[in-house]
This record gives sequence, C-alpha cells and structure tokens, in this order.
Amino acid sequence: MPVATEQQPIAEDVTLIPKKALRARPLFDPPIVKRALGDSFRKLAPRLMLNNPVMFVVEVGAVITSVLFARDLALAAPIAGFTFQITLWLWFTVLFANFAEAMAEGRGKAQADALRKTKTETTARRVMGGRMETVAATQLRSGDIVIIEQGEIIPGDGDVIEGIASVDESAITGESAPVIRESGGDRSAVTGGTRVLSDWIRVKITSNPGETFLDRMIALVEGAQRQKTPNEIALNIVIAGLTLIFLFAVVTLQPFAAYSVASSGSGAVPSVTVLISLLVCLIPTTIGGLLSAIGIAGMDRVMQHNVLAMSGKAVEAAGDVNTLLLDKTGTITLGNRQAVEFIPLAHVEEHELADAAQLSSLADETPEGRSIVVLAKQKFNIRGREVMEHEARFIPFTAQTRMSGVDLDGRRIRKGATESVAQFVHEHGGAVPPELVGITDRISRSGGTPLVVADRGRALGVVHLKDVVKGGMRERFHQLRAMGIRTIMITGDNPLTAAAIAAEAGVDDFLAQATPKDKMDLIKREQAGGRLVAMTGDGTNDAPALAQADVGLAMNTGTMAAKEAGNMVDLDSNPTKLIEVVAIGKQLLMTRGALTTFSIANDVAKYFAILPAMFTATYPALATLNIMGLRTPQSAVLASVIFNALIIIALVPLALRGVKYRPTSAAAMLRRNLLIYGLGGVIAPFPGIWLIDRLLGLLNLA
Repeated sequence: MPVATEQQPIAEDVTLIPKKALRARPLFDPPIVKRALGDSFRKLAPRLMLNNPVMFVVEVGAVITSVLFARDLALAAPIAGFTFQITLWLWFTVLFANFAEAMAEGRGKAQADALRKTKTETTARRVMGGRMETVAATQLRSGDIVIIEQGEIIPGDGDVIEGIASVDESAITGESAPVIRESGGDRSAVTGGTRVLSDWIRVKITSNPGETFLDRMIALVEGAQRQKTPNEIALNIVIAGLTLIFLFAVVTLQPFAAYSVASSGSGAVPSVTVLISLLVCLIPTTIGGLLSAIGIAGMDRVMQHNVLAMSGKAVEAAGDVNTLLLDKTGTITLGNRQAVEFIPLAHVEEHELADAAQLSSLADETPEGRSIVVLAKQKFNIRGREVMEHEARFIPFTAQTRMSGVDLDGRRIRKGATESVAQFVHEHGGAVPPELVGITDRISRSGGTPLVVADRGRALGVVHLKDVVKGGMRERFHQLRAMGIRTIMITGDNPLTAAAIAAEAGVDDFLAQATPKDKMDLIKREQAGGRLVAMTGDGTNDAPALAQADVGLAMNTGTMAAKEAGNMVDLDSNPTKLIEVVAIGKQLLMTRGALTTFSIANDVAKYFAILPAMFTATYPALATLNIMGLRTPQSAVLASVIFNALIIIALVPLALRGVKYRPTSAAAMLRRNLLIYGLGGVIAPFPGIWLIDRLLGLLNLA
C-alpha cells in the first residue's frame, strides 16, 4: 500500500501535454510565422551564418553592397538607386533562407514549449527514510523512490517496483487507450508526464535531470539542436566547394575585363555590385537556403507520426534501408489466432459442429475462444446462450489436459489438441475416424492450428485456427519490393507454420524459431552484404538486435532497455509504423535530391540572363545570348537577383511538406525528378526573370 502522508495530492489542474502536441500543425501557423520572422533576423549573426557557408557568402556580399550604397549615396552617384535595390534584395535572400530554417525549427519549438511546461509544473512524492516529501519533478535523481496514486502524474522515467495501475499515456502518444503498468516483466517501464488512472504504483526513478525521456523529446523536437546527417554534411561540402569555385571565378573576371577594356580602348568594367550579383546568382543559393529546413522538416514529419527519432541520421538511414525485419505477431498478423473454418467429419453437419464448438467456448475468454463464438454466429447465426440454468459446468483449459469444454444436459463437449481429444473419445467408448488425422495434418501443414471437437465418444470435426494476416499487407510488401526493399518475417513458430504465413503475407523471406542471437546474426549477415537493416522490437531480448540495426524502432510500451537500444521510439507502439518511417526517410532524401536538382538547373538558366547583361559593354558579341530580350544590363542583373531571392521563399512550402512520395523504383523516381525538377528548374527562371524585368520597367526601377 502507499505510504501514508499528510501532503496534499498533486493539483488536479496540472497541465498535460496537449493530445495534439505532436500532431501536424498548419504549415503557416501564425504564432510559428511570427516567431520565425524574429528568428530570421537573429540568425543574421555571423557566428550562426557560418553554419551555412553559401548564405554566409551572400551575407558578406550584402554587407559589401551596403557599404557601397552608403558611398554612392554620399557621393550622389547616379547608380545609388541600383546599388540600393541590389543590396535590399541580397538581404532579402539571406532573410528568406533564414526564414525557411526558422519555420522548420519553429514547428519543433512550439511542440517543445508544450512538453517543457509539463516537465516544470509536475511535482513528486518522494519516499526518503520511511517518510514522504513533496518535491519538484526536476529534483528527482536516479534511484529515488516515488509513490503515484490515482489521478497523479508520473514525475519521471522509472520502473514499477510495486503495485499495478492503469496509465493514461495520451500526454505522450496522443492516444486515449490506457495501458497497464506493473512490477516485473516487460510492462514495468513508465514515462514521465503520463497520468495514473487507477490504483497506485511505487516507482524507482531511472534517470537524472536532463536525461529523462521528456528531456530527450524536448531536445529532439527543437530543430535548433538537430545534428546534421552525413549525407547533408556531404552535400554542404559540395555546395560550399561550388561556392568557392565561383568565388574565385568572379574575382578573376574584373582583372580580365579591365585588361580587355584597356586593350580595346572601349567598353566598361563591371562594377563590384554587379560582380557580387553575378556571384550570388551563380552559387547554389536555392538549395543552400533550404537544405537545413529540409532536414528539420523531415524530423518533424516523423514526429507527426508519433515517432521520436534520436537523430536525423536515423531518419535518413530509414530512407536508404534495403532490408526490413518484421515480427510476425502483431505486425504481419493480427496477433492472435482466429477461427476461420469449421470442418465436420463425415455424417456430421457443419451446423452441429459449430454449435458444439460455440458451447465449449462460451466461457473461454481467450482470443481464440472468442473468435469461435463469433464465427459460429456469423456463419449460422448461432448466438451465445444462457447456459447456467442448465447447470452447465465449464471445464477450463490446462496444460495437463490440453482441452477445455462444457458439461450440460448430459452432454460432455470438449475441444483441444488432437491427441488429447482423441484420448477423451476413446475413454468414452468411441473411436476416432481416420479422416480426422488427415484433416489435422492438412491444417498443420498450412501453418494453422487444428482444434478437435468431440461430444463424449463421438468426434464431430475440427476448428481451423490460423494467424490472420492483416488486410493490405501483401500490397504493402509489394510496394516495398518495388522500392528495392527486401522484407524478412521474424517468428518463433516452427518452419512449417512460418513458411505458410510468409507465403500468404507475401514477404520475401522468413526466420523461424528465432532467438535473440539468430536476429543478431541475420542483421550482421545483411550488413556484411552492404545492406542497411531496419527492425522493430519491444522486449529486453530485442535490445541487442535493435542496437545492431541501422534503424531500430522501439515500442514505447516496451522495456527501457529496448528504448535505449533503438534510435527511434514509436509512441503509438504500432509495429507496422516502421513501414511508414521508411517512406518518410525516402521522402526526405527525395525532397533534398529534387530541390538540389532544381537549384542547379535553375542556376544554368540564370547564366543566360546575367552574363550577357554584364559583359555586353565589354564584349558586344555576347548580346546574341540575350535570348530573353531583357531591356537593360541593370534591369537584367536586378531581375536575376530578385528572382534568386523569391524562388527561395516560393519553395519553402515544398521544403517543409516534402516532395510527394510514391512507392516506385529508384530509376523511376530519378526519371520523374529529372523531368519535373531538372527540366522545370531550367525552364522556370526564363519566364520569371522576363516578367520581373518587364515589371521593373513599368515601375521605372531599373
């Protein structure tokens, strides 16, 4: 029992995490937009901008043109207006890139605020030396013992060491169904921020401040604390290298132009402002401005599916997965065997068999027993009956008898294992027909479980129990196969049963009678072949395999060992979520690839706008490249810079939502991306820059 105390219980108005805290928010939620606008300016600090080399170069260019504008303004130079407009749009380019990143981070920060509020407002009743004291949850240390009663909030991560309680985890998962937590076994772990609905539990805290599951959630949903993934770092290096190459190229242009003008005695050398504009249009500013936002948004999309990824690397690895390990029970099948067929013996009506099977199952509360009652009702409209008035005596299943049943009105009905029921029939003077063995063998070979039904010395037939494959699983596995992902079913069943279920579900392979070592060995073999492996698990025995897998999705209802070993935690504890996580990972990679393709293709088109405009005065022959017919060199340069800035803000929704993903082969995805984002990236700037050029003319701005 709980230790008696005079302390007041935790206040009933303690704010829990809203059930929708981790759900999808509107893309441009006003509070998030307001916060992002402020963050866009705060991110202008050079210390922060250095994290994005491309945009840092643009910011340096904006600072230089700002100085040049101040000089031109002081000297009343005719080009002061042009310099001002270039400067303004260069700053807009940096701010738009910052806004994209701040929007992605802002969605996580809004979630983190709700989580942090729960953490700071919770108190705990700690047992110290036989007495109880009320302390803030933030003061708890690993090893502390706390008591939580009905209606109170669990103040920290821990293990139940005494008692049993129903716990509402909707504060974390958003799901309303309560779960049972009790001492011992795989259901002893509790999470801070959840609420006890009934009874009481004594919990031993297993984490220190800053190390709790809630703390990790806060850190993970705050995009600012996200570590860049290896692929993202590699792409950053590539675009930084391109930036350096174009920087050196642009720096050398002015001496060459000056030499050409001096040699020919005509023409003009491009100004520093124009050269900076050229540099900004040449370097991959589009992907440079959106790259960080794409990664943060990918983490956010995983969070919207109630999955906590311990790192961006885990999400990205999910997109590269080649092999998917899936538990049979609860993932591929419904988790419990179901009655699917009544098979009567000769001279026995199926209705009679169904009636006897249902009578023997009325007191059977197992999922199998309930399914027999339901199947009899569905097939023959045989409804459950009130049998107590017949002085019925129900016989429960035991490991010794391997049968269950009912005695009523002189009947003795039994259902159970073939050998046990056959012996029961013989004991009552009956004989088992040879056809019974053939039926039971056929069911066993198909991966099912036969339950023989008899009434005293008369065998009636067999109930076929089988693991029911979840609807749509074969189609989902077909989609995964099209994506180049190999699926392997993990089960403790014998190879015969495993093979039958694997064939029905449509998986590529299976591992039967699997032990923790077998799982580890399988993962290592796959990885040795150069493949990335993903798997789910919830028990302590799954922890080694979860740690070995490239993507280990642990169930939130599982043990702390499993959650610590995995690099993702599914708050809904739905094993099939792994398939969705893989799709999200692929969407992240697709979005990054698509926008990189668009950015590079986009830059190619901008060359035709800005290069002729810059050097026509120096090299008149370049005028033939002005295929868009842009009005003046100044308007061409300004239109290109404006388009370069606007395209970043136009692509923010796509970066945050992600490119729509369709399960298909890598080759098909590549063709589609090249067509839409490659060809589209080449075409889009031409009408865009042309329209801006004409608009500048109408407004007399250039």
